[in-house]
Amino acid sequence: MALSALLGFGAVYVIGGRFDNGGPANSGAVAQNMSAPEVGASGDASFKLGEMAAFVTKKSPEALPDITFQDAAGKEIHLSSLKGKTVLLNLWATWCGPCREEMPALNNLQKELGSDKFEVIALSLDRAGYEASRKFLDDLKANDVKLYADPTAKQGMALKLIGMPTTILINKDGLEVGRIAGEAKWDSADAKKLIQETIN
Repeated sequence: MALSALLGFGAVYVIGGRFDNGGPANSGAVAQNMSAPEVGASGDASFKLGEMAAFVTKKSPEALPDITFQDAAGKEIHLSSLKGKTVLLNLWATWCGPCREEMPALNNLQKELGSDKFEVIALSLDRAGYEASRKFLDDLKANDVKLYADPTAKQGMALKLIGMPTTILINKDGLEVGRIAGEAKWDSADAKKLIQETIN
């Protein structure tokens, strides 16, 4: 198992004490190849297939801290206010290379499956704030995901991130189903199956 922990599944920016727009040189965040826990190591292995092999499922859905973040108007939003729909919460920053690579797939997923039952939330932990993150998404033409911001990055720490991107699947009761640390193909058939099973 120790050996499997050294096998990389994709790039992820590792958090070394704090989040920062300065990138790896200034923040202690270093681009590395990392791995998720061994397939089947946690929870139901039915999701451990194909493009979602790195998804770590909780043995049973777990409560999350009721973090807060800002909308476009600077209004404080609580995570608990999203209860009632399945949410894919993506935590990212503009200086994170793997985040840039992953975002179009998240946008495609929202375009295809977004509804009153499911939504992709892009929560930016970038210190530059909402407007810089909005410009980033506009440049990528990723305008379908719902953008929120936490320029303090404290909410990422509350969610126990080890790096970015990290994406957390939350069921309609507001409980974490599981997560992936690192870039993933969220518009793949395997990802859609995971989402549909959670919605249902």
